[in-house]
Amino acid sequence: MNLSKEVYKEFKKYPEKILQFGEGNFLRAFVDWKVDKMNKEADFNSGVVVVQPLENGLIDMLNKQDGLYTLYLNGIKDGKVASEHSVINCITRGINTYTKYDEYLSVAENPELRFVISNTTEAGIAFDEKDQLEDRPQKSFPGKLTALLYHRYKTFNGDKEKGFIFIPCELIEKNGDKLKETILKFIELWKLEEGFKQWIEEGNTFCNSLVDRIVPGYPRERIQEINSELGYEDNLVVEAEPFHLWVIEGPVWVKDEFPTDKVGLNVLFVDDMTPYRTRKVRILNGAHTSMVPVAYLYGIDTVREAVEDDIIGKFTKDTIFEEIIPTLDLPQEELEAFANAVLDRFRNPFIKHELMSISLNSMSKFETRVLPSILEYQNRKEQLPQKLTFSLAALIAFYKGERNGEKIALADDAEILVQYESLWANYDGSQGQLKTIAETILANEKVWKMDLNQVVGLTDAVTAHLVKIQELGMKKAVLGVMN
Repeated sequence: MNLSKEVYKEFKKYPEKILQFGEGNFLRAFVDWKVDKMNKEADFNSGVVVVQPLENGLIDMLNKQDGLYTLYLNGIKDGKVASEHSVINCITRGINTYTKYDEYLSVAENPELRFVISNTTEAGIAFDEKDQLEDRPQKSFPGKLTALLYHRYKTFNGDKEKGFIFIPCELIEKNGDKLKETILKFIELWKLEEGFKQWIEEGNTFCNSLVDRIVPGYPRERIQEINSELGYEDNLVVEAEPFHLWVIEGPVWVKDEFPTDKVGLNVLFVDDMTPYRTRKVRILNGAHTSMVPVAYLYGIDTVREAVEDDIIGKFTKDTIFEEIIPTLDLPQEELEAFANAVLDRFRNPFIKHELMSISLNSMSKFETRVLPSILEYQNRKEQLPQKLTFSLAALIAFYKGERNGEKIALADDAEILVQYESLWANYDGSQGQLKTIAETILANEKVWKMDLNQVVGLTDAVTAHLVKIQELGMKKAVLGVMN
């Protein structure tokens, strides 16, 4: 018996007030959980219509379960080990723009629609000049969104009362500003009228936001046990930690329309989210991203195993305390307290957070989460951080696509994968070829937003680490950068 509205007797259908781009684990365990809580406890009365931004996704499965799924919150809560679960009932339907584009556009005709929320990874808010208004659908997320906004503009004759509140969750700096900027680029590319541009700028509110919750996702290994406990089958079970933080930078009145405070959620509405973002991205996400290639090539598969391992655990902790925290400007005590909390969250006994799930789009993640620490460390210390540069070399080795003779299921932009495949295919075992690989990757300005070969000493440092990783293996190579 599958989870459905027939099984979940408390099922309720809410008016669609939220348009959500992304049906993945994070949004369902973070945003939709909050909406569900506000619906049940604060009469928010808002349904979420979910758009699948990519051609392949979970929308069909979500629709089969009437938008329902079970969320498990497992971890340390108020100092105690806790596990609780609930059925999330706020998603009204899912739409695949690749098969139901007209249905997608018609969402814009709903006068009650008020919020647009998204999480399309760091690479998602990008301008693709190949997108055209006539495409069905446009390839990029902002392209799809601009087409929908134009349809709404025309449907309501430019009524500024029918604008949206945008709260993107992509982990890029000033994500709301970036989304607005990209939409305006499409308006210019498509030569749309000035009135539409004015409607975007004056009738819509773009918030910047920062999200924080570890979401391992679908508990594949214990799903039979879970289904037995629940008494129904749920193909969309998602697991997350109890901790959550959402920092939203925008006008104070947004808080009145999105009443998270009424149900005790850890959502902060602020004038400037910069200190929160820098701390979280550099420490938590930076630790995740710098850990992945090192730990995975070491032979470890999960975050918890990594931080509990004598070598990789020390590598990770030392990276945070010795190379990341020194690049930040908040009080030392506050930074160390946050870092220790992060390590405790990584040790959550309930969470099996696969390193491979974090490895999705690792190149753009490294540029966003880790590279700033490398550059700032060099700026302040006048030398390169050993462990972070080692992690960059490990990332290049990771994209060779094999571990102990087994293929790694790399997931990144096609251009990046093609470049790596070509470089590693020509590897002849020589140190000279490894330097060529390092130089070529570091020169990729599309990824790094600069030529990293221009950073004093970086090419030589990365090459030296890469040589050791290839010649000695990760288990011996990592010891060379340990204190």
